[in-house]
Amino acid sequence: MNAHDRDGATVSTGTTADTTGEAAGIPELVIISGMSGAGRSTAAKCLEDLGWFVVDNLPPALIPTMVDLGARSQGNVARIAVVVDVRGRRFFDNLRESLADLAAKKVKRRVIFLEASDDALVRRFESVRRPHPLQGSGRIVDGIAAERDLLRELRGDADLVIDTSSLNVHELRAKMDAQFAGEEEPELRATVMSFGYKYGLPVDADLVVDCRFLPNPHWVPELRPFTGLNEEVSGYVFNQPGAKEFLDRYTELLQLIAAGYRREGKRYVTIAVGCTGGKHRSVAMSEKLAHRLVSEGVETVVVHRDMGRE
Repeated sequence: MNAHDRDGATVSTGTTADTTGEAAGIPELVIISGMSGAGRSTAAKCLEDLGWFVVDNLPPALIPTMVDLGARSQGNVARIAVVVDVRGRRFFDNLRESLADLAAKKVKRRVIFLEASDDALVRRFESVRRPHPLQGSGRIVDGIAAERDLLRELRGDADLVIDTSSLNVHELRAKMDAQFAGEEEPELRATVMSFGYKYGLPVDADLVVDCRFLPNPHWVPELRPFTGLNEEVSGYVFNQPGAKEFLDRYTELLQLIAAGYRREGKRYVTIAVGCTGGKHRSVAMSEKLAHRLVSEGVETVVVHRDMGRE
């Protein structure tokens, strides 16, 4: 994954998808932003390959103009992706005004934010021997800190946050494909991610579930080598007092939350399910929870972040 994007403003169009059959009108809009080195260019390239009209480094004040031009294309530009980053930092004051303008025009828009840990970003910049755009005469970490502060409000408003700290280019593309490759967008998409608390909380989690109240299969010698994907391990977990009841009650809670997300126009949610090591209890609970969400009509992806760790 590159630690920097291309210099200057560039415009490109995808060639692998045919949009001539899509209805004319106001185009769908995706705004890609996030930390420098977190994979904005990879995310944009993925959308380009899916047939989106991609504009790199467009000043936020010009986003409504770009959408208006797309609306005049008679359906030839039905989906636009705009990369907004710190190279246009003098225009960030105009971003909220532009988003309000888009909302008034009832433009269907989403904000995708690419995130990564400081350690991951430092490694990426050092590997390509490039300075951070905001470090000036300071260190790379100074530039990263300044950028986090600048983008904090935008991150909070994002519809989807993707943490790329442990992802390679192919894994990031797979995440983007999972979100955008479908012909029709569902009302709500969920990612259920199992994790181990000893490895830290997922930074892109919207909701966190703690399964450490259940007995740990790690202490059962015949179950220790397996994971929560194993039927015996899953059976052990859900035969414990409170396990099935917890799954039932939390599913009911998610139904309430999902209804609120839909009303607020939030289309993505990441549910992090944790246990100590991220191998047994959280994996079993994630699989059952994802199955429940699918049965409720929520398109769901399951990710086991720490299952392969020792």
